[in-house]
Amino acid sequence: QVQLVESGGGLVQAGGSLRLSCAPSGSGFSINSMGWYRQVPGKQRELVATVTSGGSTNYADSVKGRFTISRDNAKNTVYLQMNSLRPEDTAVYYCNGELGGYSDYAYKYLEVWGQGTVVTVSS
Repeated sequence: QVQLVESGGGLVQAGGSLRLSCAPSGSGFSINSMGWYRQVPGKQRELVATVTSGGSTNYADSVKGRFTISRDNAKNTVYLQMNSLRPEDTAVYYCNGELGGYSDYAYKYLEVWGQGTVVTVSS
């Protein structure tokens, strides 16, 4: 079973930076498109940023100019660089990707969520 593995969360002071990473576990599946989402307890999960297979990006207004989503196709990994962090960025961050690859002799597309990584920004 293919999973998305996230890393890079942690505790940082306001104004600081973190870089999140997301990559499929195992082998055989490549990232087509990817999105980063975040969720605060008691609130809906919200979209933070997306990147398409062609490298086009999109951002929530709240993170424009501070966050950058990027992909390294050679490493089959998507990153979220978060700068100028604010306390209101505190949340569990999830990656969600459309993956493509061969399974059981057929090419398949899968939509997979990561397990989430906690980002805490102190004031």
